[in-house]
Amino acid sequence: MLATLLLFAATAVDPIVSADWLQQHLKDANVRVIYVGADGDYREGHVPGARFMDHMDSVQMGANGHRLASNDVLLRVFTKLGVSDDSHVVLYGDSPMANGWIYSALVAIGHGDQVSMLDGGIATWKAEKRPIETTTPPVATGTLTLKPAPDLFVDAAYVRSHLESPKTKILDVRTQGEWNSGHVPNATLILWQDLFADVKAQKFKSQDEIKALLAKTGLKPDQEAVTYCAVGMRASLMGWAARSVAGVPTKIYIGSWQDWSKDSQNPIVKP
Repeated sequence: MLATLLLFAATAVDPIVSADWLQQHLKDANVRVIYVGADGDYREGHVPGARFMDHMDSVQMGANGHRLASNDVLLRVFTKLGVSDDSHVVLYGDSPMANGWIYSALVAIGHGDQVSMLDGGIATWKAEKRPIETTTPPVATGTLTLKPAPDLFVDAAYVRSHLESPKTKILDVRTQGEWNSGHVPNATLILWQDLFADVKAQKFKSQDEIKALLAKTGLKPDQEAVTYCAVGMRASLMGWAARSVAGVPTKIYIGSWQDWSKDSQNPIVKP
């Protein structure tokens, strides 16, 4: 059974942008805003020029569960959303985990260094009485080049072979209850909600606070982080925070617990 880890490249834009920054850059030709969530909520009002995406558009469901779609599918999806090689993508939506997943999808095709999250999301945008649009922008086209890394995907053997590695810190991004039901050996529990100063409003903590959150897990400067959750969504969000915000070399176990728990070769610890 294939399990995957996602290896991130270096980021080239600010990982978090404010509502004020975005409003000032809405007309920039290279800025592409993507709303990730429910179509009905999008139609009720969105950031001007934002395009709609359901996170399932980037998912391939099958025997292995909830996984990223193929690179060919991802290229088609993001090209239709107007993403091109020089686009700065700004993500916002109903679920931080879904935003994290779409970030992973963009990383998978080589565009992860040009992605930001909108601080405060649509709630802050509306609260500050910024412009809202209900029309849907036309389908856009552009050139989006696939730039895969040679070691982008590895199987579960990678995780097993790094369980005792002093260079690897495994982060479990699930709930306390899920952790108590079983976890990967030597993993450390970390909650995605702790990335936020205000979870409901999706207001992130400062970069220094996020660095401190990761350091609290015992993550050392010379280590890489490997994140996992249930199906890869919370792990994607934490992977984005570790890699883009805190500057930590990070991989995401996309298959996560749904994959790990199915294979008898994979050890499980129960408190």
